[in-house]
Amino acid sequence: MSVITFVNNIDEETGKTMSLVAIATHMAIDYNNKILIISTTNKEDKINACYFLDKQVKKVRKGLFGENKATIDTESGIEGIAKIARSNKLRPEIITNYTKVVFKDRLEILLGAEKKEKNEENLEEEEKEIAEEYVDIINIASMYYDKVFVDLDDNLNEEIRQKIINRSDLVVVNTSQNYMSLKKLKENKESNEILKLPKSLILIGRYDKFSKYNSKNVTKFLEEKNQVLTLPYNTLYFEATNEAGVPDLFLKLKKISDSDDRNVHFVEEVKRASENINYRLQELQARR
Repeated sequence: MSVITFVNNIDEETGKTMSLVAIATHMAIDYNNKILIISTTNKEDKINACYFLDKQVKKVRKGLFGENKATIDTESGIEGIAKIARSNKLRPEIITNYTKVVFKDRLEILLGAEKKEKNEENLEEEEKEIAEEYVDIINIASMYYDKVFVDLDDNLNEEIRQKIINRSDLVVVNTSQNYMSLKKLKENKESNEILKLPKSLILIGRYDKFSKYNSKNVTKFLEEKNQVLTLPYNTLYFEATNEAGVPDLFLKLKKISDSDDRNVHFVEEVKRASENINYRLQELQARR
């Protein structure tokens, strides 16, 4: 059971979340894995828009005397599950009660905290309490799911972020395809212990294969042993991420047979990233 965390190279828009969604969805369809995506954001949740048009209604447990008052609110999954974790009653199989299901027994989503007004009472303390439970939730989720993908956002404090990274079996470092970002990444490689470890992979989001900063040149510039991963910009995909169309799109792309289809490069790179992640996980497990 593996934890795969996606992080940004620096504080910029790299397409991190969209890269994670593409790879996790591909794995859910093509691999016989039970996958959970965990969002750690308290901002607008982009992951929700990839899969769901409307907010999912509350799941209601039926008791002996009708509706159980202990209703589970899946609109704020992480908030509900954090309360259970704080009471030390969280078990692996309970997590699925707080998720949104994309593909039954294949892909589930645990959304981040709902965005609240800044003037709401005790907001800062509540967000801190939720953040502190992420590590335990990730640990317990890894007992139930084959792969747990964590979209690590910068709203969590550095201590919590570091704990999640340390717990992760694999860290995918996302970067933009421009010189300043790549230069910063190269500098970080000299000082960041995580980037020196075999458990880190580098991925270029919103990739343009016609740029001079193509994957081969970037691999050489960063002095990587293996070719860096990419998630190409694809019009159909980035439209689908705003229209809850990601599941249907990937099912359609799976049927592509024309090698000249404009979407082939996107499909091939998502597949290559997925295979590299799986291979690196197997390699790391064999070393233990």
